[in-house]
Amino acid sequence: MDYQAPRSAWLDNAFTAAALAIPLWAILELVVAPAVRDSAPAWTAAGLRAAFPALILWVLLGLTLGASANTVRRIAARLRPVRPAAPERDRKRVLILGGGFAGMTTAAKLEELLAADRTVEITLVSDSNALLFTPMLAEVAGSSIEPTHISSPLRSSLRRTRVVRGRVCEVDLESRRVAFQPGVPAEGPSYLEYDELILALGGVSNFFGQENIKRVALDFKSLPDAIRIRNHVIALFERAEGEPDPDVRRRLLTFVVAGGGFAGIELAGALNDFARGILDEYPHLAAEELRVVVVHARERILPELSESLAAYALERMSERGVQFKLNRQVANATADTVLLHPSEEIEANTLVWTAGTAPNPLIASLDVARDKRGAVIVNACMSVPGHTGLWALGDCAAIPNLAEGGTYPPTAQHALREAATLAFNIRAVLRNEMPRDFRFEARGSLCVIGHQAACAEVRAPLTRRKLRFSGLLAWLMWRAVYLSKLPGFERKVRVLVDWVAELYFPRDTVQTIELI
Repeated sequence: MDYQAPRSAWLDNAFTAAALAIPLWAILELVVAPAVRDSAPAWTAAGLRAAFPALILWVLLGLTLGASANTVRRIAARLRPVRPAAPERDRKRVLILGGGFAGMTTAAKLEELLAADRTVEITLVSDSNALLFTPMLAEVAGSSIEPTHISSPLRSSLRRTRVVRGRVCEVDLESRRVAFQPGVPAEGPSYLEYDELILALGGVSNFFGQENIKRVALDFKSLPDAIRIRNHVIALFERAEGEPDPDVRRRLLTFVVAGGGFAGIELAGALNDFARGILDEYPHLAAEELRVVVVHARERILPELSESLAAYALERMSERGVQFKLNRQVANATADTVLLHPSEEIEANTLVWTAGTAPNPLIASLDVARDKRGAVIVNACMSVPGHTGLWALGDCAAIPNLAEGGTYPPTAQHALREAATLAFNIRAVLRNEMPRDFRFEARGSLCVIGHQAACAEVRAPLTRRKLRFSGLLAWLMWRAVYLSKLPGFERKVRVLVDWVAELYFPRDTVQTIELI
């Protein structure tokens, strides 16, 4: 079957381009243009009002270009020569393990590159039937967005790829066969054979061997994790409302987040907004009894951002009531206590772990070279040395950074670009052409720290200088960028409706999972 883009693709493209026009307007109209005129950036209210007509033009231009792009792609697809279908025994089988950013994007890019080539079969195996948009996961935990609105069905996004629901349990590199347990209970595993195998299995939380913490802490990697955290917070508020002992109430209303990176800070900001926002519904609870505590092993939070933005985030979140324990590590935990090192004890019934990640445990069972983090060592083309037809990318791969040394970080931004290069390399290998090295320079970083507050560090398109934004403007940029990246026009609309509703209505406190 030939690849065909969904009918709503032009709407998705138009909406994406319009959303991306907002941060582009902010950079060019508020920063670059004033710099060219030798004047200060237009940060004032008057400057923003003066630049607002230009914003309308940028959005309209984005809508036009985005809608036109789909038409151009359709015309290009019609002009490609269609290869006749090959006999089944001669078809090349590309098997992708993992349905996250890396796996799904690789499959989507392969569909585009091999649109007219019916000699290649693409199969994706995932333990979920949807792509989770993890940058918005904290907003689910904070009850700002409905859970299903940040999950895009894989079958809706992938038109030519065969999607198989199941958990991969074994990879036989010698016989080129993968065993997986189907999503529907079966007597035994099923098997798939391959010619090209792509490892995009993602990562899991790394508890560094601390079993007590692993047993007590709430994880924060998946959609069920975010839903569980939200419902856990509501359950503790319900218990605290009827608790006469003030010490017990304080323990119930203390939420400890381990890790001061992007995931931890965004979650702490969302939980703080959520918890303080629902206090009005619990008249017997006081704001002084509520604590959100971030424990971070380094001397400053958000090491991925510049020191000035990290300081801004710390100051702004502290003003909103978030407490920070820097140069501290979670040493142990019980149901009622979190123990820190150096010696400190926090009485709390909630510990959320965001302090480390590791590649999927299945990687450890493969006979391949791994780095100290446990990721598969690959070359710059993302192929695994010594194993023909084996590739890896995303969180489970250590991809060398040829420009700066070391390896690329396991972020969604990098996974998307890695997937595009890997899809190109797969097609090149299938056509006996040379693959190309992966090279990418991050375009910036965005971190939301609470309602209407964020930090942004982006590279200017022309000067390549790093531009730093904070506060409301950075928050709007965060929402515009991630809304544009969210797959599917329908999902974009649903999330946008959630955000608009949040401006007028209180956070939803309906407990969808009963917790004791």
